Amino acid sequence: MNGINQTPVSCIPVGKMSKAKKVLDEARELQNSELDLADKNIPTFEELPGLLYMVNVTRLTLSHNKIQSVPPGLANLVNLEILNLFNNQITELPISLSQMPKLRILNVGMNKLDALPRGFGAFPVLEVLDLTYNNLNEKNLPGNFFMMETLRALYLADNDFEYLPPEVGNLKNLQILVLRENDLIELPREIGDLNRLRELHIQGNPVFRMEFNPWVTPIGDQLQVGISHVMDYIRSETYKYVYNRHQSAKGPPPEIENDKSKKISRLR
Repeated sequence: MNGINQTPVSCIPVGKMSKAKKVLDEARELQNSELDLADKNIPTFEELPGLLYMVNVTRLTLSHNKIQSVPPGLANLVNLEILNLFNNQITELPISLSQMPKLRILNVGMNKLDALPRGFGAFPVLEVLDLTYNNLNEKNLPGNFFMMETLRALYLADNDFEYLPPEVGNLKNLQILVLRENDLIELPREIGDLNRLRELHIQGNPVFRMEFNPWVTPIGDQLQVGISHVMDYIRSETYKYVYNRHQSAKGPPPEIENDKSKKISRLR
């Protein structure tokens, strides 16, 4: 009879948030330097108690959650090398991220970024930056964005770029540049200065395909042959001549017909 008044053991399965806390507790106990918190239905960093003090963490995966903001205190993780925030609802990033001394890979693709913070290009050792599927364009990049000399791969696909600033030529170590599915009107000749570039993705820019925009016709022709031919053409004296002539007689660009109003990144 002593057991009658005892609280029965719950048969309800542990929720996803409890699983996230369990991952943190186990990581602290085992001194695990890699945390995988993907797809745990996490809405805010407040649901991850103590995370910002786990300075031994080198890899943090928070993809496929519902996070809307990133606290400046995340920069306390001074040993973090890989940060994955892909597919959340983040609208802005703290400037402190660019001060993280060991961060090599940053993935904030498929979020709701309309701009990047001032000084965002100050990352000391960043090698891979993924900003795919946001609402970025050339007007809302910080002035030092193209000063990341260590950058090897830059993913800007599925944004709203019409132009790529000539400062892209400063990324001397860049090997991969992804610009597909934007609204690009032209490519700056400075891309030809990127001697280490081996992959250039410009597919899906509708203005490039418009027949009444003859200036980009050679680029489209080379793209039909292969991306390596595009790079060879951009690095040629012919392209520099055509580019200069285009710049001196620059007219209004063709109207953009690509409707992006239903992009997931635009929905609030």
